[in-house]
Amino acid sequence: MSLGRRVHITTLGCRLNEAESEEWAERFRDAGFRVVDANAPADLVVVNTCAVTQEAVRKSRGILRRSQRANPGARLVVSGCLATLGDGAICAEQGVDVIVANRDKDRLVAIALAALNLPVVSRTTATDVAGALFARGRQRAFIKIQDGCRYSCTFCITTLARGAEHSRPPAEIIGAVDRLVEQGIREAVLTGVHLGGYGSDLGSNLVDLVARILGETGIPRLRLGSLEPWDLGDAFWRLFEDPRLLPHLHLPLQSGSDRVLRRMARRCRTAEFASLVEQGRARVPDLNITTDIIVGFPGEDTEDWGRTLAFAESMRFGHIHAIAYSPRVGTRAAEMPSRIDSKTKRERLGALRDIGLRMRHAVLREQIGKPVEILCEGNPDGERRETRFGYTPNYLPVHVAAHEAAIDGNALVKVELTGLHDDGRALIGRPIGPRDQDAGTPG
Repeated sequence: MSLGRRVHITTLGCRLNEAESEEWAERFRDAGFRVVDANAPADLVVVNTCAVTQEAVRKSRGILRRSQRANPGARLVVSGCLATLGDGAICAEQGVDVIVANRDKDRLVAIALAALNLPVVSRTTATDVAGALFARGRQRAFIKIQDGCRYSCTFCITTLARGAEHSRPPAEIIGAVDRLVEQGIREAVLTGVHLGGYGSDLGSNLVDLVARILGETGIPRLRLGSLEPWDLGDAFWRLFEDPRLLPHLHLPLQSGSDRVLRRMARRCRTAEFASLVEQGRARVPDLNITTDIIVGFPGEDTEDWGRTLAFAESMRFGHIHAIAYSPRVGTRAAEMPSRIDSKTKRERLGALRDIGLRMRHAVLREQIGKPVEILCEGNPDGERRETRFGYTPNYLPVHVAAHEAAIDGNALVKVELTGLHDDGRALIGRPIGPRDQDAGTPG
């Protein structure tokens, strides 16, 4: 068939998948393709799948079927963890033309063009990565710096799906950040499977990389993706002396019971986690700590669960991503005895979410009266809006009243946090004008 030059990329799962998909979009544009959204017809569909849980597997398969129905004449390229762990099953899916395993993700565009016999159409203009992000209402760009993990938590399939740790060279990362800055991106997020393991294969480390990015690029705001709660020493905390490194860390706890953590083969116990959080808050003003907790892990008894609730509440998390455990074929935990029944998991999940919501409200209320700079979301189209939405440096959501002055998407705006939004899940911000700032910022 004669294939056109419209490509649609669908992404499931983690921020690392998002970062990879953004890179593919840039390379497809460089090869002469037009990247289109889900509502537009496509000639080529690329699906970046997830398989971290059985539910993720189900969603990935559903996306494949919907993609085929929406674009019956399109060629279909599948990658990601589901493609890597279930080649036979993916091949059986009707209409899949090319499968690219995780180990070959960096070459996906070249592999797809060669397999489908598609020529590269040279372009004379630079790829507009920023424009593509803004068109989807996104401001922050994800940058993949590392892949793979050296550890083997018993519930996690990622080690098998992603393989050994592999770090991207610092010069390549800095070049990627520079290109984003040139195109108007104001915030970048560093992502990886085991972010703290960056540089283990290069004789370097995450601290050195972040210091180079802050020292050698003009990125206004830099965030770190999910980071395992260990090996974060004094040099790590000193990085936050540069205000461009934003004060939010997502540190996966997984359980508040040391007995359960041992069964999970986690390297960090609760006392170590608490010490790390205490150290971070002492060193980094307004540091917001968010986390992941798995509910109903095999063998989690009533005492374990009580410890998890009490420990979680003591940590004052800004957000808890709570998920009920589901067995993942291929992991050690899937073979463990003493499964927790669905009713108990639902009850525990509800209790944890209630605690998480109370803590989030408390964290939000602590911010009221403070002056902050937020990055406004949305396409920078110059259109006047009654409100804008954005995030504080410590990643708390803010609704900004914009009726007094037009506020564009992708704008960095100074606001005073005046209260809680009606839904209680976000803050309200009032833009601070030059006169307010000259007189001393309120709060």
